[in-house]
Amino acid sequence: MSAPDSTTASTASHQHYRRSLGTISLTAVGLGSIIGSGWLFGAERAARLAGPASIVAWVIGAAVALTIALTYSELGSMFPKAGGMVRYGQYSHGSLAGYLAAWANWIAIVSVIPGEATASVQYMSSWDFGWAKGLYDGQELSVSGVALASVLLVGYFALNWFAITLFAKTNTAITVFKVVVPTLTAGALLLAHFDTAHFTDHGGFAPNGWSAVFTAVAVSGIVWAFNGFQSPLNLAAEARNPGKSLPKAVIGSILIALVIYVALQVAFLGAIPAADLSGGWSSLGYTSPLADLSIAWGLNWLALLLYADAFVSPSGTGMIYAATTSRMIHGVQENGHLPSLFGRVDPKTGVPRPALLLNLLIAFLFLAVFRGWGSLAEIVSVATVISYITGPVAVMALRRLAPELPRPVRLRSMPVVAPVAMVFGSLVLYWARWPLTGKVILLMAAGLPIWAWYELRKPFAELKPHLKAGAWMVAYLFVMAAVSWAGSADFGGHGYLPEGWDLLIVAAIGLAFYQWGVASAWANPSLAAVKAELAAEAADAADADGAAHLPRQAAETSRV
Repeated sequence: MSAPDSTTASTASHQHYRRSLGTISLTAVGLGSIIGSGWLFGAERAARLAGPASIVAWVIGAAVALTIALTYSELGSMFPKAGGMVRYGQYSHGSLAGYLAAWANWIAIVSVIPGEATASVQYMSSWDFGWAKGLYDGQELSVSGVALASVLLVGYFALNWFAITLFAKTNTAITVFKVVVPTLTAGALLLAHFDTAHFTDHGGFAPNGWSAVFTAVAVSGIVWAFNGFQSPLNLAAEARNPGKSLPKAVIGSILIALVIYVALQVAFLGAIPAADLSGGWSSLGYTSPLADLSIAWGLNWLALLLYADAFVSPSGTGMIYAATTSRMIHGVQENGHLPSLFGRVDPKTGVPRPALLLNLLIAFLFLAVFRGWGSLAEIVSVATVISYITGPVAVMALRRLAPELPRPVRLRSMPVVAPVAMVFGSLVLYWARWPLTGKVILLMAAGLPIWAWYELRKPFAELKPHLKAGAWMVAYLFVMAAVSWAGSADFGGHGYLPEGWDLLIVAAIGLAFYQWGVASAWANPSLAAVKAELAAEAADAADADGAAHLPRQAAETSRV
């Protein structure tokens, strides 16, 4: 199946989506995605790596997410289509780069869903019941834990099966709860106990050095959390006014979540009993971090609330990601890399049900292989960063290729923001440490047989420009794997690159590939198809607007 040359099927499928989500609903989607299991575990994992400097790690993570989100906000407002983030690379560079970007993005998002279920079950294992303690062995879920997490997965998808309006109403209510409980938790812990000595003792503010702070950004759940900014973009086809609501939802959700996460991190650092730090920050090993601290300071009511929220917060995020991943599968199918079955949208409910079922099966597979929240968080975080790199390149490439397309969101500073976003993404990928970077890059390569199945049957003359335009992304992944392997020991490398210089080298690599990527974009068939589709939609809207004026004009004529 080749990339679509006609807009007919695409337009028809998108007509089944309901444009029912406003700014508040989309912000709730973004915030609900960001505040999931990350707030339950992120503070402890970040503190274990970076100590008190974990506060800085959250700020860096938000800055990275915000910079990259700005590039995707322009793209999302240009192309308000389901599964938006899996499409942009296809529009700017054709099938190879588009497929790799879509694969990385899909892996990063679909694996969050079992991660949320795992988080809920892991918190449940702290309950004072024998059966509950048998759900988690300290490293991964037991067989009974996996079974319970599987039930939660089914629940996430069931809530998405019937209608987008049911999803929106359920998610907005859950998001209110998810904002209130973390805020209440931070305040209660700050009032219960706050030991300022923790910020200077036990090795100082950054006990493991600043390299550990950077690694915390990449693998402790910070990137995992802020990755939720893309959920509103993937629901762009269901936004009432995407040009205004998408950027507000994306940027607003990141900033609100940053305040909440920093407050939680500060409260966590100050509330740790001194005895638990006798072995240093790296010795922390709570099963249910915030609930354990609540019990330690006699806040049993808060512990019970946290145990309840350990279902609500991850379940809300899992429900959102079940929705967004199904739209992503729809986008991949329209890119030409999945059977047409997965592009079907139920006309009654506006839900892409075949795509929803596929993602449920993949979520079960991830749950069977990765049974702990930490291992899933690492995989998700690195795959997320790989998926980020197409946004900065695509946004500037499309300014060159399609300057005539309407851009409801257009930043004058984008020529500066885009390369900075590419550098940030490259640095976070490097900070994830070898060999994790190599493993996830290998996982990206594992998806290429699917691309080959659909694309290598084309005549070489037709395939050649796609290969040429996508070469930069393939080369980027190999180069970043090599640099990670050869990098400084602080980031798990073999020490061939000296400390400090390695970061400059990675930044330079990011800029070089940004320039290559922008220069290699071309006016491919997918871009031509979406231009035609947008033009047809604009014409239909103009006709509808004209038809709406006819009755009023007739009435005015009759009065005359």
